[in-house]
Amino acid sequence: MIVYKSKAEIEKMRESGHVVARTLRLVSESIVPGKTTLLELDALADRLIREAGGIPSFLKYRNYPASTCISLNQVVVHGIPDATVLQEGDIVGLDFGVTLDGWVADGAWTYPVGAVAEPAQRLLNITREALYQGIAKAKIGNRIGDIAAAVQKYVESNGYAVVRDLVGHGVGRTVHEEPSVPNFGKAGKGPLLKEGMTICIEPMVNQGTWKVRTLPDKWTMVTADGKLSAHFEHTVAITREGPDILTLERD
Repeated sequence: MIVYKSKAEIEKMRESGHVVARTLRLVSESIVPGKTTLLELDALADRLIREAGGIPSFLKYRNYPASTCISLNQVVVHGIPDATVLQEGDIVGLDFGVTLDGWVADGAWTYPVGAVAEPAQRLLNITREALYQGIAKAKIGNRIGDIAAAVQKYVESNGYAVVRDLVGHGVGRTVHEEPSVPNFGKAGKGPLLKEGMTICIEPMVNQGTWKVRTLPDKWTMVTADGKLSAHFEHTVAITREGPDILTLERD
């Protein structure tokens, strides 16, 4: 069942989204090649979220062991932070949710670690733009398939592949609500977008095949061919004025 939110409830989610955005920015500023570990990034995010009055939504969700998912290079999503040191040329995805006053927002961004090769930077650029291509379709009267088709068309026209085993989702009182928001599909299909829907749009884009595999830890998902993957995500409300991105910092 899709849960529609009032304007007041959307404003509550915006407060959570502000914490997501601020935490992403501050954690990304601590990415130092050859020095920063994934565990340090996780600990910093946890501290910043709690200092803002929030709770890390991912911690213990379905028994997940960390406050963030940190995905390095060929890791698509759900990377468990460990003692790995970031190296010049890596790309690293930060993904987490914040629960504040009972409302959740969820966001992700993939960052270059120092100077990265042109193919890696291009992957980041295309994946980020694919997110905004999808958001542009998040309007009353459209359907989930319009978002999905826009993302897929942009990604594939630029020579990349969208992951099909993982999708975006509704969000609100919990991290995952209905509906599912795929990054592939046909325009005009799927649930109708109505005022008050709140969804996470999150393209996961691979350099090579769209296929992925899960590591023995049962969380970490990597590209099947070992090539790079990038992930960008915003929480978006469907409003009469158009798509409203909730995971932004205050002006």
